Amino acid sequence: MRIHNLYTDASGQSHFRDIDVEWVEERRGSKLSKRLPATGIIFRETQAEHDIDWHPAPRRQYIINLDAGVKITASDGESRVIGTGEVILVEDTTGKGHCRSMSRGRSGIRSSYPLISERAPPTHLG
Repeated sequence: MRIHNLYTDASGQSHFRDIDVEWVEERRGSKLSKRLPATGIIFRETQAEHDIDWHPAPRRQYIINLDAGVKITASDGESRVIGTGEVILVEDTTGKGHCRSMSRGRSGIRSSYPLISERAPPTHLG
């Protein structure tokens, strides 16, 4: 399984990369990853016209779009549309950050899973 990762380099620029989630267990017809640390869950509804200019992430967190995609642009200029059901690990808590716009001009609901160590170095899942 692949997830998006948005992180900040030593010069303060944000970039995308892909992270492969490693399956560590199989049981009853399912594959499982290792347990990843998180402090809870936050649900957020964002209106279609609520685009956000450059900003760093408020915390390190996993975000899953539940019913609409979002376009995110890193400060290096790369843009990605994070679709419904896709996962992004947001870690650009310093520097210029990123900007965000809702896809297809519609509001969306997403869930966020803050990480236990909110300002620690980037997480590697594989």
